[in-house]
Amino acid sequence: MHTKSVKKPLSKQVISNLMQNVQQAIVSLKDIWRTPVAAFLTMLVLGVSLALPTSLYIVLKNAEAASQNWSTPAEINLFLKKEMSETRYQNLIKRLNNYKEIERVDYISKTEGMANFSRTSGFNAALKFLDRNPLPAVIVVTPKPYYRTAIAARELLVKLEREAEVQQGKLDITWLLRLEGIIELFSDAVWLLSGLLVIAVLLITGNTIRLNILSQRAEIEVMKLVGATNNFIKRPFLYTGFWYGIIGGLLACVVSSVMVLWIEGAVLNLTQLYHADFAIEGLMISEIMVLLVAAIAMGLSSAAMSVNYYVARIEPS
Repeated sequence: MHTKSVKKPLSKQVISNLMQNVQQAIVSLKDIWRTPVAAFLTMLVLGVSLALPTSLYIVLKNAEAASQNWSTPAEINLFLKKEMSETRYQNLIKRLNNYKEIERVDYISKTEGMANFSRTSGFNAALKFLDRNPLPAVIVVTPKPYYRTAIAARELLVKLEREAEVQQGKLDITWLLRLEGIIELFSDAVWLLSGLLVIAVLLITGNTIRLNILSQRAEIEVMKLVGATNNFIKRPFLYTGFWYGIIGGLLACVVSSVMVLWIEGAVLNLTQLYHADFAIEGLMISEIMVLLVAAIAMGLSSAAMSVNYYVARIEPS
């Protein structure tokens, strides 16, 4: 008489697999802390390796935020032709107020310009001997925030200089271009260094998992003798990579936060010297989650590479 094997319901299979994974995750964590000093040093190396690009990212993020405040090219000076009437100037102002790129237009007449120059230059007595006012009327244009980058401001300047009443326009953007170039160079360096450190994390974690596999070679051979599959044997080592990744990511968050607190005082003193209001911004919750997910992914991927290579090559002798 043949007995039929009864399959478990799908829900029970899912619960059984989940419980088995939880048990193996707990066992792998216990295995890690059997050698607490070695495990902590490995995690600390991973944490520092991840903290370096994280800290550089924080510096880059704050530099870009600061540059948005500094990089306000902010005013374009339009020197108007002298031979034109005041009515032409007022018509130009009306047209400029209709530009979508312009936030504000300020008009400085010839008389106002001469009065300001006399008051600030110290040549008030000498200027009285002039037969006529040599200064042109000036329009000061403030672009909207979207058009305050160096490239957009330059394009706006070229557009404004096409107006018939404009003799010449002036925009000092050389320092802006240099600042943007420095930030772009620093950004490329951050990504390059981050890539190198990610490779280092993968190698460190992979080598640690390899040593764990080799140290348990006899146990793996016995498990294969009693019928354990490669996937069953690999799973605890994959959880080991998971624990290394998540704890290393948490340590990276702590180290980067300490570095932010360390330099925050120096930045505060610097901003007070320039009478500026700027505070260092650390990692946001979303950025912390991205860091932890990336750390876990690196831990799992490096563990997977090690177990796929070494576990398959261990056979009972």
